[in-house]
Amino acid sequence: AEIPITGMIGDQQSSLFGQTCFEKGEAKNTYGTGAFLLMNAGKKPVISDEGLVTTIAWGLNGEVTYALEGSVFVAGSAIQWLRDKIRIVDSAEDTDYMATRVEDTDGCYFVPALTGLGAPYWDPYARGTLVGMTFSTTKYHIIRATLESLAYLSYDVLTAMEKSIRTDLKALKVDGGASNNDFLMQFQSDMIRKKVIRPDFTESTALGAAFLAGLQVGFWKSKKELIDKYCIDAIYKPKMDIEVRDQKIKNWHRAVERSLQWEKAETEDIE
Repeated sequence: AEIPITGMIGDQQSSLFGQTCFEKGEAKNTYGTGAFLLMNAGKKPVISDEGLVTTIAWGLNGEVTYALEGSVFVAGSAIQWLRDKIRIVDSAEDTDYMATRVEDTDGCYFVPALTGLGAPYWDPYARGTLVGMTFSTTKYHIIRATLESLAYLSYDVLTAMEKSIRTDLKALKVDGGASNNDFLMQFQSDMIRKKVIRPDFTESTALGAAFLAGLQVGFWKSKKELIDKYCIDAIYKPKMDIEVRDQKIKNWHRAVERSLQWEKAETEDIE
């Protein structure tokens, strides 16, 4: 039997579609090896001055929808680094529990610039930086700081998106392996001060491609029908005191400053 090909879409754009982010200001974050954030920018392309990429999200029924994209180079791979290189966790799943063994990071911040920093910094010379340690620092503080760093970097990208589109983020839909980490998802919600929504089916890229093809052959009649089929596994709402949150972000940016241009500065010193 012949099988018609009725849709073709890139993986991150497909994830945005699979997460039913059909309205301007809706966004998704895929926590894979890296973290890949896309926000629906509407029917006109938005050129960002905040270090983001303008992309076509999808074209459907002769109408093009645009998106802004920001990539965090290191996300899930930071957790793999803790497991395989530093060896302070036995499995990625353990980090959820171990991060909650301590009340906070005790002033410790980790910038996971193990391959430089992506959006919105775009600094290939940045390097991984662990600051704020004292004699009281334990492996639990470092594990927690690593998880928190993924939320901080995502916050930076989402803030840049809001500035570029001049539209507030409605909610953040999440998928990918690390989206199953409850501690990380709650901390992400605390940092962006918005709901974080995890669907019961997190393979959003495959789902988006199926949705797009299904619409074209009439299996589904409208995007509203897809929204109605969207099933939620968990919703995380901000709980942290806003003054505490703001201080954490301020300290995070102090840590980022120390990581920037590290390798380039070292080379210049030698010369």
